[in-house]
Amino acid sequence: MSGSLWLKPPTAAPPLPAIPRPRREEARPASPGLAVDPLDELAERLDAFVAVAVHPDEIAALLESDGMTDDHIRLTYGRADSFALAEDLYARGERRHPAPEAPPAGPWHSELAGCLLRGLVFALPGLAYVLAAPLLAGEHGRFGLPGGTVPLLAGAVTGWVWNQALSHRAYTWLGLGDRPAAARALLTGAPAGALAGSAVALAAAGPGEIPAALFAAGQSVYLAAATVLLVLGRERALLCALLPLAGAVPAFRWDLPDPLRAGLLLASLTAAVAFAALVLRPGARRGAAGRGGPPRAASLPYGLFGLGSGLLVLHAGIGDTLVSGAGAVVALTLSMGPAEWLLHRFRGESLTRLRTLTTAREFRRAVTGTLVLCLGGYLTVLVGLTLAATLAWPGAPWPTLPRLATLLMIGTVLWLGLLLQAFGSVTSAAAVCLIAAAAQTAVPAAGPAATGGAAALLAVLTCVLLVRPTAHRA
Repeated sequence: MSGSLWLKPPTAAPPLPAIPRPRREEARPASPGLAVDPLDELAERLDAFVAVAVHPDEIAALLESDGMTDDHIRLTYGRADSFALAEDLYARGERRHPAPEAPPAGPWHSELAGCLLRGLVFALPGLAYVLAAPLLAGEHGRFGLPGGTVPLLAGAVTGWVWNQALSHRAYTWLGLGDRPAAARALLTGAPAGALAGSAVALAAAGPGEIPAALFAAGQSVYLAAATVLLVLGRERALLCALLPLAGAVPAFRWDLPDPLRAGLLLASLTAAVAFAALVLRPGARRGAAGRGGPPRAASLPYGLFGLGSGLLVLHAGIGDTLVSGAGAVVALTLSMGPAEWLLHRFRGESLTRLRTLTTAREFRRAVTGTLVLCLGGYLTVLVGLTLAATLAWPGAPWPTLPRLATLLMIGTVLWLGLLLQAFGSVTSAAAVCLIAAAAQTAVPAAGPAATGGAAALLAVLTCVLLVRPTAHRA
């Protein structure tokens, strides 16, 4: 299974443009002998904002942020509260939404090629397990798993948690326009993550599992290097580093010498570390980061989301046979590229609807339809990749209907969780994924029910949170 699935939050879409706030202007002097209506004066002052508002609640939020209390509103404007005043202003104002930007030519925009490239580099590390399989098998398994599995899982889960949180912190620096600070955060955090994953894998190793623990340590180092390259936009360099793993393709049918297997693994790992070091050299030369910046605690929910979603993927990889489980993980990993593109499409289409529609009801309908289409498109891609992996893998059994349904529910949880994360609701997404993963770990037979319940809950949360116009404002 690929340990690089959760390195990069595929939600790092460009920030939505901010809605211009009205300037505070001096009241115009009234004509001689005429009293100024305070409501007319306020409507004129807020005209630019009211014209682009989709719902009166947006105007009420602006009034409250300007410090208007209900008492002041009753005395000055004769309305009960900020919501009543906002409704009057909304009814008075003329809708003047800006024209939407012209879409790029053709349907294959929003960096589809880049998203597919990231999906490929997420999946290619899975070939490392094919090369290393004969070197990893322990004599005695534990917890009903094959020998060597426990240290591998321990190292992979540690890497998912650490690197998801580290990626969020580095992306936050990038969002603030400080690329050197992002590089310095990675320079400090990536080696610490590699050390943590290696230590956990070695501590979890049992008798006869030292080779698997060493492989897990190498995997932790790779995850750290891949995090650096993916966050800083060096996907092509990472793809070049992964090319030696293509030597695993003949291993599907023929037995390769152990020295050749180990050499290909070390060549790929060395290339990834070397590329990451080259990318981070400018940041290392500029010294330590200054004070301030995003709080570290803000990245914790992203790490927890990586833990919950990573455990769900691991459960998807525990199939009736090793081949069927690996095929499910390969499909989920490759689907992350199209998933990222569909997340961008949802954000872009929602912003377009925000600019063109004039009522909240129309906006809710349009966004709900877009959500259904994007989620349906992702699940269609996931089914196609699952069938393609089954056809390409020699001797792979066709997925049964229950396993396919479980895989689609896991895909629904992952995509909706990533969507909520993109809109700042990562805490709820992480909580749902963690609860589902814990239930599936404690009672494996309850896995489909836990995953289905998580998918339904995330669907409800998404419909409640993202159909509001204010959720799409910058």
